[in-house]
Amino acid sequence: MWGKALRIIPRVTNDEWRQLDFVYKWLIATRSAVFVMTVFSAVIGGLLAFGDHHFDWLRFGLCVVGLVFAHATNNLINDLTDTWRGVDRDNYFRTMYGPQPLERGLWSIKQMLYVITITGLIAVASGIALIALSGIGVLWLMLIGGFFVLFYTWPLKLIGLGEPAVLAVWGPLMVGGTYYAITGDWSWNAALIGTIYAIGPTTVLFGKHTDKLVEDKAKGIHTLPVILGETNARLAVIGLIIAQLILIVGLVTIHILDYPMLIIILSIPIVVQTTKVFLQPRPKQKPADFPAEIWPTYLAALAFRCNRVTGGLFSLGLVISIFVKNLA
Repeated sequence: MWGKALRIIPRVTNDEWRQLDFVYKWLIATRSAVFVMTVFSAVIGGLLAFGDHHFDWLRFGLCVVGLVFAHATNNLINDLTDTWRGVDRDNYFRTMYGPQPLERGLWSIKQMLYVITITGLIAVASGIALIALSGIGVLWLMLIGGFFVLFYTWPLKLIGLGEPAVLAVWGPLMVGGTYYAITGDWSWNAALIGTIYAIGPTTVLFGKHTDKLVEDKAKGIHTLPVILGETNARLAVIGLIIAQLILIVGLVTIHILDYPMLIIILSIPIVVQTTKVFLQPRPKQKPADFPAEIWPTYLAALAFRCNRVTGGLFSLGLVISIFVKNLA
């Protein structure tokens, strides 16, 4: 059951919820299925450090734990903030694709605050350990990350800065930050490579906000898709997906990335599939061949599937690059 929660956001009844263990509840409440994007960022930062012959398993492990629990804390704070602001009431989009613990009455505000505190403290403890191991520079990265954790839902998402925030966080902050925490040195190349990877998670958020564009607009939440309109938002995702491939090939051409990274071209079939879907207006009803347990997330789910492939190939390309270097 834990594995299921890491693949999709399970839908459970209130009676089923009461029978679940705490870990499974936590995995559902934090929407843990999306943590794979965060793990990819940490892995990419770790692989870049390994390729530069500066790797430490303890520091890498602390980065993974810290980033995943920071992501989890952010998701919990999102639900708490949106409940306080009344955003998630009246069958709002968030309550359709998975249990919103507060809106469903699964947890009280007190219980939610308790879970947020425990989850956040694990993230902070990992950061403190990294400061002790890698120096005070990690503190500044933690503070920047903490800003996004606390203020993503309000006000950043409300004023069209949610998508740029994801690009910054999943890229230079997570990938570059992991590299720094492991090596003790900041690398602009790692930050650049991380930004290119972060295009993937950004497309997922673009897709999610396009899925709920109508609901967000009605609530006065001005995400980028609300500002751009559905057609332009879908075209923006297509542009980002294609740009990611072009940029990777470009970095190989100028020797910032090694030629094994061209393995990313194996993602072209799924990129083409995803592009074809995004060229069409989002369906108002679930398509007959679309999984019922995922709907009403549609564009987000397809962007997420594409990102899993590109992120996996991105990481594999780095592994092969390191292997080839060691053979040389």
